[in-house]
Amino acid sequence: MHSRPMIGYARVSKSFGPTKAVDDVSLDIAEGEFVAVVGSSGSGKTTLLRLANRLIEVDGGTITVEGEDVHNIDPVALRRRIGYVFQSGGLFPHLSVADNIGITPKLLGAPAADIVTRVDELLELVQLDRSAHRDRLPETLSGGQRQRVGVARALAARPRIVLMDEPFGALDPLTRDALGEDFRELHRKLGLTTVMITHDMTEAILLADRIAVMRSGTLLAQGTPAELTESGDDYVLELLRTPRRQVERLNALLPRSGAA
Repeated sequence: MHSRPMIGYARVSKSFGPTKAVDDVSLDIAEGEFVAVVGSSGSGKTTLLRLANRLIEVDGGTITVEGEDVHNIDPVALRRRIGYVFQSGGLFPHLSVADNIGITPKLLGAPAADIVTRVDELLELVQLDRSAHRDRLPETLSGGQRQRVGVARALAARPRIVLMDEPFGALDPLTRDALGEDFRELHRKLGLTTVMITHDMTEAILLADRIAVMRSGTLLAQGTPAELTESGDDYVLELLRTPRRQVERLNALLPRSGAA
Protein backbone atom coordinates (compact mmCIF):
# COMPACT_ATOMS: atom_id res chain seq x y z
CA MET A 1 0.00 0.00 0.00
CA HIS A 2 1.14 3.52 -0.75
CA SER A 3 1.38 5.88 2.22
CA ARG A 4 -0.64 8.52 0.39
CA PRO A 5 -4.03 7.39 -0.93
CA MET A 6 -5.04 8.30 -4.47
CA ILE A 7 -8.44 9.33 -3.06
CA GLY A 8 -8.90 9.90 0.65
CA TYR A 9 -12.17 10.53 2.46
CA ALA A 10 -11.64 11.68 6.06
CA ARG A 11 -14.77 11.96 8.24
CA VAL A 12 -16.81 13.25 5.31
CA SER A 13 -20.44 14.34 5.80
CA LYS A 14 -23.07 15.73 3.45
CA SER A 15 -26.71 16.54 4.18
CA PHE A 16 -29.60 17.43 1.91
CA GLY A 17 -32.08 19.17 4.19
CA PRO A 18 -32.72 16.88 7.17
CA THR A 19 -31.29 13.84 5.36
CA LYS A 20 -27.70 12.84 6.07
CA ALA A 21 -26.70 11.42 2.68
CA VAL A 22 -23.11 10.78 3.80
CA ASP A 23 -22.47 10.49 7.52
CA ASP A 24 -18.90 10.65 8.87
CA VAL A 25 -17.36 8.41 6.19
CA SER A 26 -13.62 7.69 6.09
CA LEU A 27 -12.24 5.64 3.20
CA ASP A 28 -8.83 5.50 1.51
CA ILE A 29 -8.41 4.29 -2.06
CA ALA A 30 -4.88 3.32 -3.03
CA GLU A 31 -3.21 3.98 -6.36
CA GLY A 32 -4.12 1.31 -8.89
CA GLU A 33 -6.96 -0.04 -6.80
CA PHE A 34 -10.42 -0.95 -8.13
CA VAL A 35 -12.99 -0.25 -5.43
CA ALA A 36 -16.71 -0.98 -5.75
CA VAL A 37 -19.14 0.93 -3.55
CA VAL A 38 -22.32 -1.09 -2.99
CA GLY A 39 -25.55 -0.47 -1.15
CA SER A 40 -29.25 -0.02 -1.80
CA SER A 41 -30.79 3.13 -3.32
CA GLY A 42 -30.45 6.08 -0.98
CA SER A 43 -27.43 4.64 0.84
CA GLY A 44 -25.22 7.60 -0.17
CA LYS A 45 -23.13 5.88 -2.87
CA THR A 46 -23.62 8.46 -5.61
CA THR A 47 -23.23 11.37 -3.20
CA LEU A 48 -19.90 9.93 -2.03
CA LEU A 49 -18.71 9.68 -5.64
CA ARG A 50 -19.81 13.17 -6.64
CA LEU A 51 -18.13 14.75 -3.63
CA ALA A 52 -14.76 13.54 -4.95
CA ASN A 53 -14.91 15.66 -8.11
CA ARG A 54 -16.89 18.48 -6.47
CA LEU A 55 -20.09 17.99 -8.42
CA ILE A 56 -21.40 18.56 -4.91
CA GLU A 57 -19.55 20.10 -1.97
CA VAL A 58 -18.88 18.52 1.44
CA ASP A 59 -20.47 19.88 4.61
CA GLY A 60 -17.79 18.43 6.86
CA GLY A 61 -14.56 16.45 6.67
CA THR A 62 -11.88 16.44 4.00
CA ILE A 63 -11.43 14.78 0.62
CA THR A 64 -8.00 14.54 -0.98
CA VAL A 65 -7.13 13.56 -4.54
CA GLU A 66 -3.48 12.62 -5.14
CA GLY A 67 -2.70 14.11 -1.73
CA GLU A 68 -4.32 17.48 -2.42
CA ASP A 69 -7.42 18.79 -0.65
CA VAL A 70 -10.09 19.00 -3.37
CA HIS A 71 -11.30 22.22 -1.77
CA ASN A 72 -8.08 23.86 -2.99
CA ILE A 73 -8.43 22.63 -6.58
CA ASP A 74 -10.53 24.50 -9.13
CA PRO A 75 -13.59 22.25 -9.70
CA VAL A 76 -13.30 22.41 -13.50
CA ALA A 77 -9.59 21.51 -13.39
CA LEU A 78 -10.37 18.74 -10.90
CA ARG A 79 -13.03 17.21 -13.19
CA ARG A 80 -10.62 17.21 -16.11
CA ARG A 81 -8.17 15.19 -14.02
CA ILE A 82 -10.79 12.60 -13.14
CA GLY A 83 -12.68 10.50 -15.68
CA TYR A 84 -16.41 10.15 -14.98
CA VAL A 85 -18.65 7.50 -16.51
CA PHE A 86 -22.38 8.11 -16.10
CA GLN A 87 -25.08 5.50 -15.72
CA SER A 88 -26.59 5.89 -19.17
CA GLY A 89 -23.42 7.00 -20.97
CA GLY A 90 -24.41 10.65 -20.57
CA LEU A 91 -23.36 11.45 -24.14
CA PHE A 92 -24.20 14.74 -25.86
CA PRO A 93 -26.98 13.70 -28.26
CA HIS A 94 -26.19 16.32 -30.92
CA LEU A 95 -22.48 15.46 -31.13
CA SER A 96 -20.94 12.61 -33.12
CA VAL A 97 -19.12 9.79 -31.36
CA ALA A 98 -15.76 11.39 -32.27
CA ASP A 99 -16.82 14.82 -30.96
CA ASN A 100 -18.18 13.30 -27.74
CA ILE A 101 -14.88 11.52 -27.09
CA GLY A 102 -12.76 14.52 -28.10
CA ILE A 103 -14.61 17.11 -26.04
CA THR A 104 -12.24 17.27 -23.05
CA PRO A 105 -9.01 17.36 -25.12
CA LYS A 106 -10.66 20.11 -27.20
CA LEU A 107 -11.53 22.11 -24.06
CA LEU A 108 -7.94 21.63 -22.90
CA GLY A 109 -6.76 23.20 -26.17
CA ALA A 110 -5.26 20.11 -27.85
CA PRO A 111 -4.52 20.56 -31.58
CA ALA A 112 -7.20 19.15 -33.91
CA ALA A 113 -4.82 16.58 -35.43
CA ASP A 114 -3.91 15.27 -31.97
CA ILE A 115 -7.58 14.92 -31.08
CA VAL A 116 -8.25 12.86 -34.23
CA THR A 117 -5.38 10.53 -33.31
CA ARG A 118 -6.53 10.29 -29.70
CA VAL A 119 -10.15 9.51 -30.70
CA ASP A 120 -8.91 6.70 -32.97
CA GLU A 121 -6.73 5.29 -30.18
CA LEU A 122 -9.65 5.36 -27.75
CA LEU A 123 -12.12 3.73 -30.11
CA GLU A 124 -9.60 0.93 -30.55
CA LEU A 125 -9.11 0.76 -26.78
CA VAL A 126 -12.84 0.30 -26.12
CA GLN A 127 -13.13 -2.10 -29.09
CA LEU A 128 -15.33 -0.07 -31.41
CA ASP A 129 -14.61 -0.07 -35.14
CA ARG A 130 -13.35 3.41 -36.02
CA SER A 131 -14.76 3.83 -39.51
CA ALA A 132 -18.14 2.43 -38.50
CA HIS A 133 -18.62 4.55 -35.37
CA ARG A 134 -16.66 7.83 -35.59
CA ASP A 135 -19.36 9.92 -37.28
CA ARG A 136 -22.47 8.36 -35.79
CA LEU A 137 -24.80 10.12 -33.36
CA PRO A 138 -25.42 8.47 -29.97
CA GLU A 139 -29.06 7.66 -30.78
CA THR A 140 -27.93 5.28 -33.54
CA LEU A 141 -25.83 3.21 -31.12
CA SER A 142 -26.84 0.27 -28.93
CA GLY A 143 -26.73 0.69 -25.15
CA GLY A 144 -23.46 -1.22 -24.95
CA GLN A 145 -21.86 0.88 -27.70
CA ARG A 146 -22.98 4.07 -25.94
CA GLN A 147 -21.34 2.92 -22.71
CA ARG A 148 -18.11 2.09 -24.59
CA VAL A 149 -18.13 5.63 -26.00
CA GLY A 150 -18.80 6.94 -22.45
CA VAL A 151 -15.73 5.04 -21.19
CA ALA A 152 -13.63 6.35 -24.11
CA ARG A 153 -14.70 9.91 -23.34
CA ALA A 154 -13.84 9.48 -19.66
CA LEU A 155 -10.34 8.30 -20.64
CA ALA A 156 -9.72 10.97 -23.30
CA ALA A 157 -7.63 13.34 -21.17
CA ARG A 158 -5.56 10.44 -19.75
CA PRO A 159 -6.89 10.67 -16.19
CA ARG A 160 -5.31 8.55 -13.47
CA ILE A 161 -8.64 8.24 -11.67
CA VAL A 162 -11.97 7.07 -13.08
CA LEU A 163 -15.29 7.35 -11.22
CA MET A 164 -18.16 5.22 -12.51
CA ASP A 165 -21.79 5.56 -11.47
CA GLU A 166 -23.55 2.23 -12.16
CA PRO A 167 -21.88 2.23 -15.58
CA PHE A 168 -23.26 -1.11 -16.73
CA GLY A 169 -26.58 -1.02 -14.85
CA ALA A 170 -28.86 -0.39 -17.83
CA LEU A 171 -27.32 -3.04 -20.10
CA ASP A 172 -28.45 -6.54 -20.91
CA PRO A 173 -26.57 -9.27 -18.97
CA LEU A 174 -24.28 -10.41 -21.83
CA THR A 175 -23.23 -6.89 -22.77
CA ARG A 176 -22.84 -5.99 -19.11
CA ASP A 177 -20.58 -8.94 -18.43
CA ALA A 178 -18.40 -8.29 -21.50
CA LEU A 179 -18.07 -4.56 -20.76
CA GLY A 180 -17.24 -5.19 -17.13
CA GLU A 181 -14.46 -7.60 -18.07
CA ASP A 182 -13.16 -5.22 -20.74
CA PHE A 183 -13.08 -2.28 -18.35
CA ARG A 184 -11.31 -4.33 -15.69
CA GLU A 185 -8.63 -5.11 -18.30
CA LEU A 186 -8.35 -1.41 -19.25
CA HIS A 187 -8.05 -0.53 -15.55
CA ARG A 188 -5.08 -2.89 -15.28
CA LYS A 189 -3.48 -1.95 -18.59
CA LEU A 190 -3.68 1.82 -18.01
CA GLY A 191 -2.84 1.64 -14.30
CA LEU A 192 -6.03 3.45 -13.35
CA THR A 193 -7.52 3.97 -9.92
CA THR A 194 -11.21 3.16 -10.29
CA VAL A 195 -14.18 3.72 -8.00
CA MET A 196 -17.36 2.10 -9.27
CA ILE A 197 -20.84 2.35 -7.80
CA THR A 198 -23.06 -0.67 -8.27
CA HIS A 199 -26.03 -2.22 -6.52
CA ASP A 200 -25.08 -5.58 -8.01
CA MET A 201 -23.03 -7.52 -5.48
CA THR A 202 -22.04 -10.16 -8.06
CA GLU A 203 -20.56 -7.45 -10.30
CA ALA A 204 -18.71 -5.95 -7.33
CA ILE A 205 -17.21 -9.31 -6.33
CA LEU A 206 -16.13 -10.15 -9.88
CA LEU A 207 -14.60 -6.78 -10.76
CA ALA A 208 -13.33 -5.07 -7.62
CA ASP A 209 -10.21 -5.54 -5.50
CA ARG A 210 -12.10 -4.18 -2.51
CA ILE A 211 -15.74 -3.50 -1.73
CA ALA A 212 -17.13 -0.69 0.43
CA VAL A 213 -20.65 -1.28 1.74
CA MET A 214 -22.82 1.80 2.36
CA ARG A 215 -26.06 1.91 4.28
CA SER A 216 -28.06 5.01 5.28
CA GLY A 217 -25.08 7.26 4.61
CA THR A 218 -22.59 5.32 6.70
CA LEU A 219 -19.77 3.02 5.64
CA LEU A 220 -20.78 -0.30 7.18
CA ALA A 221 -17.83 -2.38 6.07
CA GLN A 222 -14.97 -2.50 3.60
CA GLY A 223 -12.60 -5.18 2.46
CA THR A 224 -11.90 -7.83 -0.15
CA PRO A 225 -14.82 -10.15 -0.91
CA ALA A 226 -13.12 -12.78 1.28
CA GLU A 227 -12.71 -10.30 4.17
CA LEU A 228 -16.37 -9.28 3.95
CA THR A 229 -17.46 -12.88 4.54
CA GLU A 230 -15.89 -12.51 8.03
CA SER A 231 -18.12 -9.50 8.78
CA GLY A 232 -20.42 -9.69 11.78
CA ASP A 233 -22.93 -7.33 10.14
CA ASP A 234 -26.23 -8.93 9.06
CA TYR A 235 -26.73 -6.57 6.13
CA VAL A 236 -23.25 -7.26 4.72
CA LEU A 237 -23.77 -11.01 5.06
CA GLU A 238 -27.18 -10.71 3.37
CA LEU A 239 -25.56 -8.89 0.43
CA LEU A 240 -23.03 -11.72 0.11
CA ARG A 241 -25.72 -14.39 0.31
CA THR A 242 -27.50 -13.17 -2.83
CA PRO A 243 -24.77 -14.15 -5.35
CA ARG A 244 -24.32 -17.49 -3.57
CA ARG A 245 -28.03 -18.22 -3.71
CA GLN A 246 -28.05 -17.39 -7.42
CA VAL A 247 -25.18 -19.82 -8.04
CA GLU A 248 -26.95 -22.56 -6.10
CA ARG A 249 -30.18 -22.01 -8.02
CA LEU A 250 -28.33 -21.95 -11.34
CA ASN A 251 -26.48 -25.16 -10.51
CA ALA A 252 -29.76 -26.82 -9.63
CA LEU A 253 -31.36 -25.77 -12.91
CA LEU A 254 -28.46 -26.33 -15.28
CA PRO A 255 -27.07 -29.76 -16.18
CA ARG A 256 -23.60 -30.29 -14.75
CA SER A 257 -21.75 -31.27 -17.94
CA GLY A 258 -20.81 -28.16 -19.88
CA ALA A 259 -19.45 -30.17 -22.81
CA ALA A 260 -21.75 -31.24 -25.62
